[in-house]
Amino acid sequence: MEKMKEHENFDKLMERDGFLTDFKRVSLFWIIAGNEDLFEKAAAIYNFEDHSINPDILKSDKVDLCGSSRALVKLGFNLFNGFPADVMETFRNLDEKNYTLAMGAINMRFKV
Repeated sequence: MEKMKEHENFDKLMERDGFLTDFKRVSLFWIIAGNEDLFEKAAAIYNFEDHSINPDILKSDKVDLCGSSRALVKLGFNLFNGFPADVMETFRNLDEKNYTLAMGAINMRFKV
């Protein structure tokens, strides 16, 4: 995905959530916005009405997540609220682009 598109998607997610700008939310939205598959499934991943994650998506057969998308969602959930995620399993499933996306989200989450 082109960098401009990622920023547009990120801005759309922030606007939809009411511009709540804590680091945990920003890092989750960065992951969702940077992966077209996840961006299309954003409403199934995150509840924009009560501003919470939807961990049931990881067990659901109604929303198809490939291995790398599932790994990114788990990482995003972990950065959001400490949801259990296996670091080895997460990074084993990522290609170069998704690795860069994941590292960017980690950097955002832990900026002081």
